[in-house]
Amino acid sequence: MTRAALSPQAPRVVIDTNLVLSALVFAKGRLTPLRQTWQEQRIQPLVSRVTAAELIRVLAYPKFKLSAEEQQELLADYLPCCKTVRIPEPPPKTPACRDAFDVPFLQLAIVGKADVLVTGDQDLLVLAGSFVCPILNAEQFIDTLTQN
Repeated sequence: MTRAALSPQAPRVVIDTNLVLSALVFAKGRLTPLRQTWQEQRIQPLVSRVTAAELIRVLAYPKFKLSAEEQQELLADYLPCCKTVRIPEPPPKTPACRDAFDVPFLQLAIVGKADVLVTGDQDLLVLAGSFVCPILNAEQFIDTLTQN
């Protein structure tokens, strides 16, 4: 599949692992429009070493019953569309978060100068009013894209 050139105004977006996973594994599900946005290069998804590793790890969960080849195909649908952001050491300070596993997404949004963080995770959504960029759920984000 040939990818179109990324639009210069494409928003830089951090998408949490659960949403990426759902968009990939359930190709005809509610997150199909999200998957289409990165495939059509209407957004610039951001990943870090930690967030990419988490996606790789989660795709291998036995409950998804994905062969190694299927996992690679799904990763090939997402990772080439992403921009990798290197998180500095020490990482940037983030707002207090109830779930330590969510901190890498906050760090990625800060360092990657994300336009939006898209998540279904309540521990991130509660930070929406006090973070450097908007934090939206998938439906809110998809709605913003269809308004443009």
